This record gives sequence, structure tokens and C-alpha cells, in this order.
Amino acid sequence: MMKITTLAATLLLAACATRPAPLPGETADVVQAKLGKPTSIYVDGNGAARSLEYATGPMGQYTWMARLDPDGRLTAYEQVLTGEKFATLKVDQATKEQVLRTIGRPAERSRVAMQNYEVWSYRYKEAGVWNSLMHVHFDEGGVVRQMMNGPDPMYEPRDRSSW
Repeated sequence: MMKITTLAATLLLAACATRPAPLPGETADVVQAKLGKPTSIYVDGNGAARSLEYATGPMGQYTWMARLDPDGRLTAYEQVLTGEKFATLKVDQATKEQVLRTIGRPAERSRVAMQNYEVWSYRYKEAGVWNSLMHVHFDEGGVVRQMMNGPDPMYEPRDRSSW
């Protein structure tokens, strides 16, 4: 049974790794034919452009966005859970909608009662190496008020001395 499970997991990973990346200029239909149904679709503020989200969460550390122009053609395809992309979200300016369009849906949602903040947490690889969580804090109006990152406890070794 273990060999079958291992083989199935290997084949699944190989299928994901060999999925052809969409190319700039391709239509939304071609992008979806290559990548499958998106986990979400986000429309920009004026309704002209769209982003197709391909998230691996809640446990995954990668989310890809296929950015489409107003004509429905691909302009960019990028992995968005990166320190560089988080840095584009401006504290005291970015809104929930902007966060969703920029980095997609969070892995977890929670609240900080003392400040009445809603917190969206994103799993990612800091500098492509460290298993991390980015916490984006929103006020009652849906504006980013704080961003904090740290190690992802899901990947931290547990103290086994109590076993």
C-alpha cells in the first residue's frame, strides 16, 4: 500500500511540474485550458483587467496569478507569495480588495481582539528558503494597518521531550 501511495504522489507532482506555463498574449480560455479552473478571479477597480488565482493553500506556500488585460489576454504569470510582492502592499493605504488582487486569498484568517483587527496569514518561503507566515492586519474599514512575518509553526520542530 505504501508503494502505491508513494507512486501516486510522485505521479501527481510530476503532472504539476510538467504543466505548460501560459505564454504572454494567450487568451483567458487558453490559460485555463493549460492551468485548469482558477481558485478565484479578481477584477481590478474599474472592471477592465482580471487576475486568475491559482492557489495551493491553505497549506501550500505558492499562489500563481495569471494577469489578463482588458481584452482578456495574458500579460503576466507570476508566483505572488514572495517578500518582494508583500512589499508592494502599503500599510495605511492598501485595502482588502487590493491585497486579494495582489497576492490572493490567505491560508488562514483570525482576529486580534484588542485592536479589533482582522488578520490574514499567508504561508510562503522567505527569500525562497525559510518557511514563513506573513500576517496582514486590517482595521474595521478593511485597510492594512500592520504587516508582520515570522516562522511558520507548521514547519517548526516540536519539543518531543514530553513524549
